[in-house]
Amino acid sequence: MGDVLRLAVERVAHGGHCVARYEGRVVFVRHTLPGERVDARVTEVRSGFLRADTVEVLTPAAGRVTPPCPYAGDCGGCDWQHAAPATQRELKAVTVAELLTRLGRLDPAEVDALGVTVEELPGGPLDWRTRVRYAVARDGRPGLRAHRSHRVVAVDACPIATPAVRELPVTDRRWHPRTELSVVSSSAGDPAVLEHRSVRGRTVTRRAYGVGEVVERAVGREFRVPAEAFWQVHPAAPDTLADAALDLLAPRPGERCWDLYGGVGLFSAALAAAVGPDGAVTLVESGRSAVAAAAHNLGDLPAVRTVAGRVERVLPTLGDVDVVLLDPPRSGAGREVVTALAGAAPRAICYVACDPAALARDAGTFAGLGWRLTTLRAFDAFPMTQHVECVALFTPAD
Repeated sequence: MGDVLRLAVERVAHGGHCVARYEGRVVFVRHTLPGERVDARVTEVRSGFLRADTVEVLTPAAGRVTPPCPYAGDCGGCDWQHAAPATQRELKAVTVAELLTRLGRLDPAEVDALGVTVEELPGGPLDWRTRVRYAVARDGRPGLRAHRSHRVVAVDACPIATPAVRELPVTDRRWHPRTELSVVSSSAGDPAVLEHRSVRGRTVTRRAYGVGEVVERAVGREFRVPAEAFWQVHPAAPDTLADAALDLLAPRPGERCWDLYGGVGLFSAALAAAVGPDGAVTLVESGRSAVAAAAHNLGDLPAVRTVAGRVERVLPTLGDVDVVLLDPPRSGAGREVVTALAGAAPRAICYVACDPAALARDAGTFAGLGWRLTTLRAFDAFPMTQHVECVALFTPAD
């Protein structure tokens, strides 16, 4: 711990770092790029590898830039502030493809045939995040946690947050120590600040500013969304992902659709428009507030049915299906759900994933059950960070 190593950086790896080697040991290095020579300080020692942070760049890569954020390198919220936006997308594309072969154990030729690229969303690499989760330090100042740490880095403003989020009364005041703050500015302009405290082992949430329910606009509709419920944080992501999913699934009039982990109804609304009045869409969601919001948001669409419950428990009760769209949490769908979906025998399954590692694991399960990853599109819905949004199409193998 604390030693400074001189390293030749080899390649990018999942998690926002790159791989180097020192005396035969793997070193995961942050704040560097493939091809660079750096001095890096060891921050963690494990039996099989080391972690390190770059302290000096001796030979910079062509894609290196000066980070636009003054907190870069200390705050753990962004991983690639030191990389040009095009370089960030290239690194993410390499990571997605590598995970599909390493974790998913897909044939490298099959992955190469997908031609994985990461598509840019409009708006640029800054001023895009409509929802920010702040931690509050012991002195009451809000900020963001350092990488792999509970330490809070106090910030005056986060450059990747939208101007509307930065203008809310959050970072200019003190809060109750060791709480967390959810800060939202919706596409309709609704502001919300929620304070989360741990009281006797449970989390208590109070509305500190603004409204408890916001309005979001996407796919030509308005959605009422509880401020604490899930919604895509990039303003362009809802329409982009819905368009991509429908383009891959190509739902036909009259078809039966499942929208799993359906949230407040974004994808169900798009599916209902595609299958028409003779079709059927079943939305499955476990979060109580999201279920209630979905029922309200989709109340004018008679083709949509909302089912409350965990996906793995509800699936056996849903009947026949033609196409499936699922947008699981970061942990992925998992073997039980993937097995059930394959057994339901739809003609196509569209998988929306915020974690390419989870997608890769589930892709491997699909492959073992006789399904093929036919198409994959990836989107840079989280610029400056390691995260990437993927939309994948699975079909029965020939």
